Amino acid sequence: MLHLPELIQDLGIILAAAAVVSLIFKKLKQPVVLGYIIAGLIVSRHVSFIPTVQDQQSIQIWAEIGVIFLLFGLGLEFSFKKLAQVGKPASVTAISEVLVMLGAGYGLGRLLSWSKMDSLFLGGILSISSTTIIVRAFDELGMKGRSFASLVFGVLIIEDLVAILLLVLLSTVVATQGLSGSELIASTFRLGFFLVLWFAIGIYLLPSGLRWVRKLLNDETTLVIAIGLCFLMVIIATEVGFSPALGAFVMGSILAETREGKRVEHLIEPVKNLFAAVFFVSVGMMIDPHVLVTHFGIIVLISVVTIFGKLFGTGFGALLSGQSLRHSVQSGFSLAQIGEFSFIIATLGLTLKVTSGFLYPIAVAVSAVTTFTTPYLIQHSEKIYLMMEKHFPARLMSGIQRYQNRINRASGNGILKTLWETYGPKLVLNLVVVIAIGLASRRLLFPFLAHQFGNTLELRLAVGLIAIALSSPFLVGMFSGNNVPEAPPKNKLNRLYRRIERRFLSNLEEHSHENEGRHDLPELAPWDASLVQYELSPESPFVAKSLSECMIRERFGVTVALIERGNRKIITPGRGDLLLPYDVLYLIGTDEQLSRIHDFITPPEEDAVAHDELKTIGLEPLRLKEASPYVGKTIRTCGLRETINGLIVGIEREGRRILNPDSTEILKAGDLLWVVGDRRKISAIAQASAE
Repeated sequence: MLHLPELIQDLGIILAAAAVVSLIFKKLKQPVVLGYIIAGLIVSRHVSFIPTVQDQQSIQIWAEIGVIFLLFGLGLEFSFKKLAQVGKPASVTAISEVLVMLGAGYGLGRLLSWSKMDSLFLGGILSISSTTIIVRAFDELGMKGRSFASLVFGVLIIEDLVAILLLVLLSTVVATQGLSGSELIASTFRLGFFLVLWFAIGIYLLPSGLRWVRKLLNDETTLVIAIGLCFLMVIIATEVGFSPALGAFVMGSILAETREGKRVEHLIEPVKNLFAAVFFVSVGMMIDPHVLVTHFGIIVLISVVTIFGKLFGTGFGALLSGQSLRHSVQSGFSLAQIGEFSFIIATLGLTLKVTSGFLYPIAVAVSAVTTFTTPYLIQHSEKIYLMMEKHFPARLMSGIQRYQNRINRASGNGILKTLWETYGPKLVLNLVVVIAIGLASRRLLFPFLAHQFGNTLELRLAVGLIAIALSSPFLVGMFSGNNVPEAPPKNKLNRLYRRIERRFLSNLEEHSHENEGRHDLPELAPWDASLVQYELSPESPFVAKSLSECMIRERFGVTVALIERGNRKIITPGRGDLLLPYDVLYLIGTDEQLSRIHDFITPPEEDAVAHDELKTIGLEPLRLKEASPYVGKTIRTCGLRETINGLIVGIEREGRRILNPDSTEILKAGDLLWVVGDRRKISAIAQASAE
């Protein structure tokens, strides 16, 4: 008799449970991630009345693969260029939130008499908000177009990078059983060095390599190459002392800068979802219901601290960066939850065996609580802001407004900014490459040659000269600046560096050129207003009307800044310009004004209405009798088409069939007409003929 390995049996149980529970949660319109966690609890050893997982060690290996794919997918959505685009407000807000929550988590843990390691990991768990939950909530509430949403998404991008840094720092803390200020700075610089190095090498090599084999790439080979590159970077990251998750994230962010980035993201999605399901089910398997009951009060306390701590940390950071009080409050309530990265940080503590068993289920429970509260917090954030505005002292409100105006008026064109834009990026990239060449020569090339020829002074000098020769183009390029006009290079070294630089910049920009267009717009909305784009539905009452007829500004207070029609852009359109179906309108207005006009641009339930109308349309037979008013008339003049709101598509006459008859065909008594139209109207005509 054949024996089924436990791993396959366990995987079947996990995926079956995940499938059933995820369908239930979809029906209930709740996050599927929570469904996976509950599925894990159901198939764990704590629930004995249904089949349970036997080989938990193997499942943990699958879960680690799930983390790798989760981070790889996150990197594909991230890209390093997005980091440069989110700007100062998102950076300041994210750093403020993370620092506040790290301190709040650590302080709360110590207040509860937890160990230093448990308290530190609690701070890390509470620091990172959930991208998945926020995006889903914004979609359901229709708030993706709100002006504060761009700040929230920018904060999430920064948080992704901070989470990677936390994974590295927490691993370092565990290894050294402590972390001094100098070690913190050294670990941060070490991480930054490798991130820049991998980014530079990846952008220089990967796009060119993919272009070279593009004709050979189909979906299968692209997927295999992408996963192979992901695991190769996982191996490299592990070899130099970082986590596998960091390697997956870095490779994803590098591939995101290539032409194939979107294709890889699309192909990897089902693989990522499969292993992510296994990971989240494994999260649920480690929950002990007894621990949840025992620590119920602590779960409620940590949930409250998470919500109010994130509101304060995010709100303070947003205000500090020059955002309005309204947007600061809305952003704070939007980010008041923990999610998938918190599970990864909690898993790290368990894997390294430095955290107590109760911390993990508590973190999962807090995530579940804050996930359920997030949509309500986002929905009521406007009301809470209005209440705060009403009760805050007028002096405080005017002070916030003055600070916001002062920050927004600041030009930021100082000498330091000018120097950084001119020399900074190129200096950092080239310096990292020079250091990398030096380290590779010392730790790889020299030991290899010394093993062959012996450790001699001559060999050391030779390796040093080789390192200097390899570094010389990058030493020359360090201080050439970003805005140097094109001129014939003075020597071979300059020509070599120019070739390297042109290839790097070409690879870096190839993805941008494919996506430039509607997103490359200047800032057009002042103060608390937003610039939002809407595609005009064919069912909109504005279609085929001029702007003066629509009276958009008069009725809604909204300005149409730009109309995009195919490849054509109508900038600052006049009152006589017509609106056509599928025009993309760029509207300037407040959140309230834009929400009022939304239904006029994209009427709600139009799909349901169209579906209901479609149900009444069908193919029906209609027999013409002698007394029928349609007999003796042509199809065009009889009026039947107008009466039934349809078409005559066939006639059966004396054993003959006429398909798609001409409109000049004369109808005769006894004809059996096959009519496509409103079934109710056709039935009414048939009954009238029978009477």
